[in-house]
Amino acid sequence: MKLIIAIVQDQDSPSLVQDLTEKEFRVTKLASTGGFLKAGNTTLLIGVEDDKVNDVISVIEENCKTREITTSLLTVTMPGDTYIPYPLEVKVGGATVFVLDVEKHVRV
Repeated sequence: MKLIIAIVQDQDSPSLVQDLTEKEFRVTKLASTGGFLKAGNTTLLIGVEDDKVNDVISVIEENCKTREITTSLLTVTMPGDTYIPYPLEVKVGGATVFVLDVEKHVRV
């Protein structure tokens, strides 16, 4: 058995969770926050048998596409407390996926 931890953007989460549950994968959804953009993410915990890992990853790839956005990160440009927003294009979306071995699984 494997535990798949998938970190996805909030906007990709609803369709991904729906597709996973329609394909009868059990999903636990956790709210999380990214470190770089401080934007909302969703962390999904998915327990599957070893032979289903690639099926889950395929569903994740279908739902989580990378896209570019323009954001304003505040940078210090002058001494003191003066901040000027600096527009920056960054890639967001996609997914970060970890696949872990499960030593023991108990369902009560």
